[in-house]
Amino acid sequence: MVKAWIADAAPLYERECYERYYRQLPDFRKSKADKLRLIERKAQSVGVWILWQKIRERYSLSGETVFNLSHSGSLVMCAANMGGARVKVGCDVEKIGPMHLNIAEKYFCREEYRTMTDEPSEEKRAELFYRYWVLKESFMKATRKGMALPASRFCIQLGSPPVLIRQPDEFPEKYYYCEYEMNDMPYKMAVCTTDEEIDMELHTELIL
Repeated sequence: MVKAWIADAAPLYERECYERYYRQLPDFRKSKADKLRLIERKAQSVGVWILWQKIRERYSLSGETVFNLSHSGSLVMCAANMGGARVKVGCDVEKIGPMHLNIAEKYFCREEYRTMTDEPSEEKRAELFYRYWVLKESFMKATRKGMALPASRFCIQLGSPPVLIRQPDEFPEKYYYCEYEMNDMPYKMAVCTTDEEIDMELHTELIL
């Protein structure tokens, strides 16, 4: 089974909290955080790793556990396979902001773009844009190709759950989706995995 967690990294904006957690990081994560200038970015980098470490310790997960990390705004997200199977896992969280119709036209598939433009409400179009965004990026991360995989090479049909109706030949496996939302929080979140069992509950952790 694949599970997903989120945490609010905003407490890390405070210097004392940030430094306390920063000291717990392995050197390569410290180096990554050190290269970032904005405190919000640093908090994301530190917070998402701390989230993973909390999960790993709580469930006694091994170093072979397949997991993926994401962050946007003040939220950090982790998805992990809780069993021993070698499955693929990707996750993405995005804070909803302005809609980028030009990006959708250039990078989304025709069916996805048409679904957006057929929606008369600008607010709904923006919601669809970010919904597609996390679904597409979570698949790209699950394949481990990331942004090297053109987003127009695969197509997603929205539903409960969404499904891949077209995918690259080099990734023929069956992929499964789960979307998450939190009331009154302007974020879209999704998990994509080759594990057919996904926990539909979004779990939360605290960073204090």
